[in-house]
Amino acid sequence: MKAGIVGLPNVGKSTLFNCLSNAKAQSANFPFCTIEPNIGVVNVPDPRIEKLEELVNPERVQMATVDIVDIAGLVKGASKGEGLGNQFLGNIRECNAIIHVLRCFDNDNIVHVDGNVNPIRDKETIDIELQLKDLETVEKRLEKVKRAAKTGNKEAQLEEGLLNRIRETLLQAKSARTVIPKGYEEEELMESFQLITSKPVLYVCNVDEISAVSGNKYVDQVRELVKDEDAEVIILSVGAEADITELESYEERQVFLEDMGLSEPGASVLIRAAYKLLKQQTYFTAGVKEVRAWTINIGATAPQAAGVIHTDFEKGFIRAEVIGYEDFVQYGSEVKCKEAGKFKVEGKEYIVKDGDVMHFRFNV
Repeated sequence: MKAGIVGLPNVGKSTLFNCLSNAKAQSANFPFCTIEPNIGVVNVPDPRIEKLEELVNPERVQMATVDIVDIAGLVKGASKGEGLGNQFLGNIRECNAIIHVLRCFDNDNIVHVDGNVNPIRDKETIDIELQLKDLETVEKRLEKVKRAAKTGNKEAQLEEGLLNRIRETLLQAKSARTVIPKGYEEEELMESFQLITSKPVLYVCNVDEISAVSGNKYVDQVRELVKDEDAEVIILSVGAEADITELESYEERQVFLEDMGLSEPGASVLIRAAYKLLKQQTYFTAGVKEVRAWTINIGATAPQAAGVIHTDFEKGFIRAEVIGYEDFVQYGSEVKCKEAGKFKVEGKEYIVKDGDVMHFRFNV
């Protein structure tokens, strides 16, 4: 599962990517500096794993991760191939969620591709290009499905109806994610279309250091604009975050954050939000060899969770031994949880909860 960082050129995408991944994507003050998409595997900050480490004292610790993709800046006309349009749109199609970076700071030394700072216009530029590309996809698909629908094919008629609703929405300059599928069949169809504007999105307002805590007039404009989108807005001073990553010690970083009025780096907040946006959650395995966070889809069953460790675990699944995270912390060990009656044995139908500490029994 991948989240792609998108935005106009020079809004801070590559600098943000560097902060998130500690990779050093090229960052320069001109458009199209990022050409090939950079992919960073980023640890998901989670205080729960630190607590488990403290209790179990394992040989090693493995955190959950999320893939972040830095994609080339998009410009007006991208849907028709302008700039690196086709490449950009291909790269974003391969991602599962969108982190949309908007420039919300004034700085005469950093060129804006459209001449001045206006996050509302910038957002609309990106939205329109993505919507135009989706409209092209929808209209091509409609041409094919109409013929089958005329013959009375029920599946084709269902698809035609959904495509027409999406087309009308896109023509109103709204994204496909605002179309609510009617039932499971439409949900599956919607997913099969792989439309760019149906992907979940969160907005990152890149602000100056002074605005890192409470935002500024540009952030207020963005919040007002997206209030009906059911999308999270995160305030981040990407320049300050870059400075934080350069500091060597934890103590130095904490002093820097305190001076800014922050309790943790904004990058940590963003990573957790991206993880949530991808509909991911975490369960843990906790033993003396290793404490590890495993990533699963929200709603995964116990066998599916076991399969993340190894496919044999899912094939030969017998049962899952489960302790809730809060119970594990309260009683301090697996043995004490058993004594307190907090150790559960679950079967194939069990839906894993975020934070479960699990052990699997299987036979292949």
